[in-house]
Amino acid sequence: MKILLATYWPIPHVGGVWTYMTQLKEKLESYGHEVDLLGYDEDNISVHLYNKGRKLPREKVIPIINANLTEQNYPLIYRNFLVRWTEFQRYVFELSAAYFGLDKYDLIHTQDVLSTTAVSRIKPKHIPHVATIHGSVAHEIRMQLESIHKSETSYMAREYYDDVEKKGATSADITIVCNEWLRNIFLDEFDVPPEKLTVLHYGYDAENFIRRMRIKPALVKPADKKVILYTGRLVELKGLNYLLEALKNLKAIRSDWVCWIVGSGEQEAALKNQAMALGLDQDVQFLGRRDDVPGLLTQSDIFVLPTLIENQPLSVIEAQIAGKAIIASNTGGIPEIIEHGVTGLLTPPKDVNMLTQNLNLLLDNEKYRKQLGSNARKWGLPHWSIEKSTRNLLKIYYQAIDQKRLAGGRRG
Repeated sequence: MKILLATYWPIPHVGGVWTYMTQLKEKLESYGHEVDLLGYDEDNISVHLYNKGRKLPREKVIPIINANLTEQNYPLIYRNFLVRWTEFQRYVFELSAAYFGLDKYDLIHTQDVLSTTAVSRIKPKHIPHVATIHGSVAHEIRMQLESIHKSETSYMAREYYDDVEKKGATSADITIVCNEWLRNIFLDEFDVPPEKLTVLHYGYDAENFIRRMRIKPALVKPADKKVILYTGRLVELKGLNYLLEALKNLKAIRSDWVCWIVGSGEQEAALKNQAMALGLDQDVQFLGRRDDVPGLLTQSDIFVLPTLIENQPLSVIEAQIAGKAIIASNTGGIPEIIEHGVTGLLTPPKDVNMLTQNLNLLLDNEKYRKQLGSNARKWGLPHWSIEKSTRNLLKIYYQAIDQKRLAGGRRG
């Protein structure tokens, strides 16, 4: 088959969607399929067929949109900046995808609600369309509307993204979610028909990750310290400000630790300033974007994810494969992949005191810390089998293909 994996988000990217797409592409190609990758570029400006090196510059598309999506014709779009930006970006994506051509694919697999809606509007009707939704955009936007995107017209953005969520979850022939948490959101809040939804957790290339773990990173663990590690985006939704508050409390109890924060994002400068203000400049190291996360995990003792909302975090999967003790927020899909007290510790989001207690507990108790890590690895390695997940995904692909054939036969 010739398959298109498409996303509205920038590629390549530090997030889990990009890792999912690249690992899936490699595995599908090992089975003899041909796979293209479509998404925004790293600057989030132009759309490109990444593996083909083809890009449609935004300036070639935007005049068409400006001529049609005017304030006179669509005044509501212009009343909220976030709505206007997203609508324009969606149309840029849609027109770019149409320009590259979708009729050459045997199946299209989109990776979010926005690309799913866009592709469904322009693809030839006979081409099967599968969507994997990697999280709730509507829920994330609701949180952001209370802080970074707060305005008098925030309600419009909430209504807009709720509509985007429902359309994205219903526009493909089959919609895949990776856990019951997201499935229930679609069923209960957005009235998505249950027959549209299939639960299938992601796979992960553990074998390759373990090989990379054997490569020693340039950064060496201090001889007299335990390492607390965070990897991921430095954005508000990851709750890192609460982690820094917890580390301030932890410093008052003990000094036998250092925290490595790996990643980049819009909150990086603010978090560095917060760490300085809390007197943590010698205890917390911001390492930026790095390619040696597997090696850094081997150097660490505790992995922490203080997130406010999460679907199925790649960082937790990697920590499980590495056999590390994990402390993560009890939110979203995380409780479905961490059993509290057995394969990790769950803590309420924003609960600084409980996060401090859990960090102190694992620093205090080496035997318990190592047992949690061992249990996490024992559970995670078979659960995240990429071979098994890809075989199950291919069954869904062929199901979508059969549905199209049957529908075509009935029309004939």
